[in-house]
Amino acid sequence: MQLQTKYMKELLVRCIEEDGGLCGDVTSNAAISPDETGSYALHVREQGTLAGIVPLADSISVFDSLTIDVLRKDGEEVNDERIAVVSGKVRSILLAERTMLNILGHASGIATRTREFVKKVADTNCKICDTRKTTPGLRLLDKYAVFCGGGTSHRMGLHDAALFKDNHVVALHALKADLRDAIAKARTNPELQFVEVEVDTLEQFEQVMLLDVDIVLLDNMTNRQLEEAVAMRDVSNTSLLLEASGGVNLETVSGVANTGVDRISIGGLTHHAHWLDIGLDAIDE
Repeated sequence: MQLQTKYMKELLVRCIEEDGGLCGDVTSNAAISPDETGSYALHVREQGTLAGIVPLADSISVFDSLTIDVLRKDGEEVNDERIAVVSGKVRSILLAERTMLNILGHASGIATRTREFVKKVADTNCKICDTRKTTPGLRLLDKYAVFCGGGTSHRMGLHDAALFKDNHVVALHALKADLRDAIAKARTNPELQFVEVEVDTLEQFEQVMLLDVDIVLLDNMTNRQLEEAVAMRDVSNTSLLLEASGGVNLETVSGVANTGVDRISIGGLTHHAHWLDIGLDAIDE
């Protein structure tokens, strides 16, 4: 997964506007000559997985005269080290400082947490997936960060995949009959990547297996129930993918993966991630 330069530039401009930078940096304008130049190091101060530095470097032209020399790439594990050098007009560097650190700290925090989950299931064939529980306005950045951490992006939004959840099913009169019609209608959408149905009992799962479905979301099931669902799928000899979800954490994810499910979706990859500590330090010349 890549972040388009256009998206990243728009994000940077939006963040600078939010920070009041389009009106001018009162402090820097009072203290620093407009012609003064310098170099500053972006430094990771703790262990983690890097995310955001590559699209940031590709989009840095939104700031007057700035360049970035990237020393470490997205997806790499870093620990108390310099990841890039920013050079150019000092006023521009200080204008961009907080925005750069916010984006890198936020994205790298998500990548770091994702990598922790991915390592827990490394001895299985199970994939760690994100959800739509992303930071409002930062969907693409959050999902890019999950990718950098070794995770897999679920659907990008409401438009590219059909996920029939419990509230959709409640609105239908008959699980099998009406859901079959709804799935057929969804498959007429040219942007559709897959059809997924959420179930919370093995009885529902047995019915849904008979439908034209790509993935079944097994919501809040015990490991024993997950194992039974996997066995039922395997006996049916279908290519149906099984996805576990619901309160999975670092202590439980390995056990869930070992039930044989193909995917585990975890909202906490994004909304429980802690920012990685990244700072900007002047380089003495």
